[in-house]
Amino acid sequence: MSSAAPASTGASKAPVNSRGRVIVASLIGTSVEFYDFYVYATAAVLVFPALFFPGADAATALLSSFAVFGVAFIARPLGSIVFGHFGDKFGRKGTLVASLLTMGIATFLIGCLPTAQVSGWSFWAPALLVVLRFAQGLALGGEWSGAALLATENAPANKRAIYGTFPQLGAPIGFIIANSLFLVLSMNLSNEAFMSWGWRVPFLGSAVMVIIGLYVRLKLVETPAFQKVVDKGEVTKLPLGRVFKSSWRQLILGTFIMLATYVLFYLMTTFTLSYGTAAKTVDDAAAAAAAAGKDFDPSAFTAGLGYARNDFLLMLIIGVVFFGIFTMVAGPLAEKFGRRKTLIWVSLGIVGFGFLWVPLFGGGFAGTMLHLIIGFTLMGLTFGPMGAMLPELFPTNVRYTGSAVAYNFSSILGASVAPFIAVALWQAADGSTFLVGMYLSGAAVVTLISLFLTKETKDMDYEGLSS
Repeated sequence: MSSAAPASTGASKAPVNSRGRVIVASLIGTSVEFYDFYVYATAAVLVFPALFFPGADAATALLSSFAVFGVAFIARPLGSIVFGHFGDKFGRKGTLVASLLTMGIATFLIGCLPTAQVSGWSFWAPALLVVLRFAQGLALGGEWSGAALLATENAPANKRAIYGTFPQLGAPIGFIIANSLFLVLSMNLSNEAFMSWGWRVPFLGSAVMVIIGLYVRLKLVETPAFQKVVDKGEVTKLPLGRVFKSSWRQLILGTFIMLATYVLFYLMTTFTLSYGTAAKTVDDAAAAAAAAGKDFDPSAFTAGLGYARNDFLLMLIIGVVFFGIFTMVAGPLAEKFGRRKTLIWVSLGIVGFGFLWVPLFGGGFAGTMLHLIIGFTLMGLTFGPMGAMLPELFPTNVRYTGSAVAYNFSSILGASVAPFIAVALWQAADGSTFLVGMYLSGAAVVTLISLFLTKETKDMDYEGLSS
């Protein structure tokens, strides 16, 4: 299963990726990728139901928009296979550049799409949105694992969990930038202008961030761990086949270790934005429909919290600040106590948090804000150690493929369906979020079981280990 290695630069050469370059390259790439991803997620709630599914009622349009949102998660495992193959066979650097370009081009083109309201585009606009959303998912499927390997394979001894938090910070940073831009636009534009052209600005503006990310990544050299595989002639011809043959147990456990993290994050962002901005009373919903020139069906009404869009976006941004802070806190904790033990305690916290959804959301502004802070704090604590733990489950010569496949197959189970399931449970319970909270707790229990079946990876031999 080993192939002739690419030309070696020589095992005696010292690594030239400085600490600052590793931090910036791993952080900026994931920030760009997650920014692009969250721009779509926010638009899926605020804009796309009306612009790309104008003939449907509000609930159906929202579910249709979330269905397109979920297309990217179907694409992500395919992206993990494609980019993982090239990352394990030809190296981390070039693969990371390719994933960033793919995401950037797809996001820019979404900003150029005609909407379904344009004559002759009622079919093609949603169809092209699906294609470009698929491309976004394909890119993100290869991005995260490569960025995590870039950080951890360049990390000093006993610093992998700390370095592994650098790419993880891309998630809160990308979210804050994307939603802050939406917030600024919606505050300074009329609703008509925002729906006409303002929503396009975040998509088109991603080109600037992509150019910066490419500049930094093109200056990288290959990671020391992969270079050792090259020098030993242990580069794998077919990484996917090798990882399924030698590390199938780690693939399964890694997939379910990520489950609670995915469910928590997409409930805290996409679902809470829907729930938080939905009308609180039938009269409010009827008035909003009348203002938008739409018919209103009282039987399809599901009560939300009734916050204005801008107000709730600001609340989300404040909550995500805690996500970023506790992502950084999680690295030293996982380094000191171990990845497994840290994640077990955090997962227990997520189980308990699921039981607090109804009382916290019922506590007015203070309760809702506390809900967002607790949820995003737990998100940081569970997401931070993943940058080290998932790659550590796999040998070096299949590490890109193995960690990417586990991470992205988990996205199908935990992320693609999370907003859809949550909306369905919310509507089925006539506006109560109790079942949504139980859904989260159940996902955390599955993650706990997987962690108990996994060995600690803190002290493993990370460099040069091949299957």
